[in-house]
Amino acid sequence: MPSDAELMEASLIAVADAGVELRHPLFARWFAAWPERRATFINVDASSRRMTDETLEMMLGLAKGEELWVGPLVDELAFTHRSYGRLPWAEYESWIDLTIDCIGDTAGTAWSAEANAAWRRQGERLKVLIIAAREDWDRAMPGHILGELPEVLS
Repeated sequence: MPSDAELMEASLIAVADAGVELRHPLFARWFAAWPERRATFINVDASSRRMTDETLEMMLGLAKGEELWVGPLVDELAFTHRSYGRLPWAEYESWIDLTIDCIGDTAGTAWSAEANAAWRRQGERLKVLIIAAREDWDRAMPGHILGELPEVLS
């Protein structure tokens, strides 16, 4: 049986063969789910490239056992996102789920139950890392989120 990484890579090849830039349907779906979030993007073109690529890279990296770089990247991204305020967990969760949905929709016949399961497993692993990173930053820097100051500073 192929590994998660092999299944995931095969589906990404199918997406590339379909000639679809995954970021376009992904962002369309995400903005449909979170329309109020659109205004927070200064440059959707640049952000859509980076966010899509990083999400795919992190899930594939986890499937390949590359936690040594995935973990610190998740930590960095969790910190960066703090500048937008306290983003609801549901936004992160839906981003990952919609990414996987778009891969499946675009991969066509290369998408299988096994590929879906592989992506979902790694998506769940990524969610766990994001939750931990958010909690770590909250403990390390209470009040860092815009508009929130610790009592000592207020």
